[in-house]
Amino acid sequence: MQGLDDGVLMDILSRAVGPDRARTAFPAFFLPPSVSIRINPFKCFASERITSTPLHPLGGLRGGPLRLPESQSSELSQLSGPGLSPATAQEVSGSSALKAVANEDNATLGTRGGTGAERSGASGGAERSEASEWPLPSGTECKIVPWNRYGVMLGERPRFVMDPLFHAGCYYVQDSSAMVVGHMVREHLDRFEGLGRPVRVLDLCAAPGGKTTDLAASLRERFSDGFQLVANEVMRGRASVLCDNVAVWGDPNVIVTSCDPKAFAKLEGYFDIIVTDVPCSGEGMFRKDPKAVEDWSPEAVNLCAARQKRILADVWPALRQGGLLVYSTCTFEEAENDSNVEWAASELGAEVIEYDYSSLPGVIPTRTGGLLVPGFVEGEGQFVSVLGKTSPSGSTRLEPGILHPLRSGLEKGVMKGKDLVPSADWALSIFPPVDQYPTVELDRETSLKFLHRDGIFIEGQPEGFLIVCHEGHPLGFVKNIGRRWNNLHPQNRRIRIDL
Repeated sequence: MQGLDDGVLMDILSRAVGPDRARTAFPAFFLPPSVSIRINPFKCFASERITSTPLHPLGGLRGGPLRLPESQSSELSQLSGPGLSPATAQEVSGSSALKAVANEDNATLGTRGGTGAERSGASGGAERSEASEWPLPSGTECKIVPWNRYGVMLGERPRFVMDPLFHAGCYYVQDSSAMVVGHMVREHLDRFEGLGRPVRVLDLCAAPGGKTTDLAASLRERFSDGFQLVANEVMRGRASVLCDNVAVWGDPNVIVTSCDPKAFAKLEGYFDIIVTDVPCSGEGMFRKDPKAVEDWSPEAVNLCAARQKRILADVWPALRQGGLLVYSTCTFEEAENDSNVEWAASELGAEVIEYDYSSLPGVIPTRTGGLLVPGFVEGEGQFVSVLGKTSPSGSTRLEPGILHPLRSGLEKGVMKGKDLVPSADWALSIFPPVDQYPTVELDRETSLKFLHRDGIFIEGQPEGFLIVCHEGHPLGFVKNIGRRWNNLHPQNRRIRIDL
């Protein structure tokens, strides 16, 4: 691996998982990083479509249909019942595949289309859509991520920026190993049923937004509208990226803040769940990020371990007694993983929540959690553990609004004179105002021009504000002023490469 001595890498791996496993993992660090995405269920699985265009959740990734390996095809054939033969299971539509995986844990998929009540339903679940193909790069073998039924491993990396549905928030590009954090939250949501108020969750180190968007989907499926998710990023530059990704994902129950962790101590005992994907020495990113290799040193490991303790101590008062803290890193270092979890349990007042991490394919159990290592899993490196708070906590009547959020709820637009100029975020919401504004379907080329903020125009459309869509998914607003359209796509989100 460029920039890192082979002996140093072997030493890191051996200390983490032992010499035998290290020898298995070592060659994987010289392979290209994996590529995976996570589907937005509240946009991609629709009982009603905004237009009559066939709904293709990954329609912009041109090529053949999603192909599953024979082992998963056989499993899905069994799960899907007699209607799916082994022959069709081997080349199966994406919706069918995810539907089968969803059936495995008796969960329902989210919807988009119709009114908000029709989408989310009283219980937070939703109707399944009919099967539809997911066109993907030709010849690509795709796999469902074992710990996320909406996660898909891709065999090669497409140009996501050239897919309009990427910009529509139909999916998020996220490492499959990082998805295990959301899985651990979902595994423990039962204990928060029946609180008599919305479930309160904090994603403390949230940028760029992968875990936040995963949490938002999981919380909405479980609790319908009965949750509040605060996504925090202390670095302002990264916080603006987080804001954009939350807006594109489209869930209005996400609040974005940019605070130091100690600021949350004001909200004493407020949160039921805190997710802390803390800054770390980054060993799990070695094959993906050359800077992680460049920045690594034994001194950096020690510095990160101390900083992680400070972060946990600073945010701990905000977690209520009986609440859960999900701790994760993207490193293999024991000092940053098990030792810090054990420190938090003894010094802050918590118990390590037991879980059978060996039940997750390729995950290596540790003293307090699970370790994901390339060579054993297809994604990058990750550690995760769950703590339950046992120490007493106070209470507060304060709300996250005291932290001056960068984004809170859904802004529908701004008034200019007597007219409401609708916000692009409203169109991208999982509750788009398709019953209030006319919709216009755009082909891929025109959609990309809109996202590039070029001038586009289609004759025969009503004057005023229009929602432009691609394959039934809203992209944003234009204003038809008669002989031309004003493009209202936000400048900071435009495609910057030449088309």
